[in-house]
Amino acid sequence: MKQNSSHATFTLRGRTCPPVNINHRQLPQAEQVKYLGMHLDRRLTWKKHILYKRKQLRLKLYQMYWLIVRKSKLSLDNKVLLYESILKPIWSYGIHLWGTASKSNISIIQRFQNKVLRAIVAAPYYILNKVIERDIPLEPITSVIQRICVKYFERVSVHPNVLANQLNMRRDTEVRRLKRLTPPDLITEHI
Repeated sequence: MKQNSSHATFTLRGRTCPPVNINHRQLPQAEQVKYLGMHLDRRLTWKKHILYKRKQLRLKLYQMYWLIVRKSKLSLDNKVLLYESILKPIWSYGIHLWGTASKSNISIIQRFQNKVLRAIVAAPYYILNKVIERDIPLEPITSVIQRICVKYFERVSVHPNVLANQLNMRRDTEVRRLKRLTPPDLITEHI
């Protein structure tokens, strides 16, 4: 076990949870933990993860901005291909998990996509985003979330592991006081 390891206890309670001990040593608690490239916060709101991905996207966009801007000699199709091959994988990693975030958090990524599309077509400020989305065949973020989740749960449903098959099951009997989405909800609900 690493000396600097910490853990986050996932809860919706306002107060902190009791400490966790392993071999009579207390593990330090953290508000946020990074695991497999996903930033998990204590309440699983995905805000920290989305803001971190937005920061990564901004840095990558600045590196390749000279290829996308108005004076670039690249065709529109090549600019879109650059977006889909370099920028989209950054924000779409783990989307079947962070896709359950609130609409306001998901809109952070959607605003970034709108900004990039506007730069690709060199659209002036008075052109609506809907017009740009109609001209460039890129899906909105909510459609990408739904499409990837459907594909994920189709793969899980034919998995030979019985425990993996149970991930598809809805738990309609459990009481849900909050309006939070769960990953199976992303298949049927329009976000």
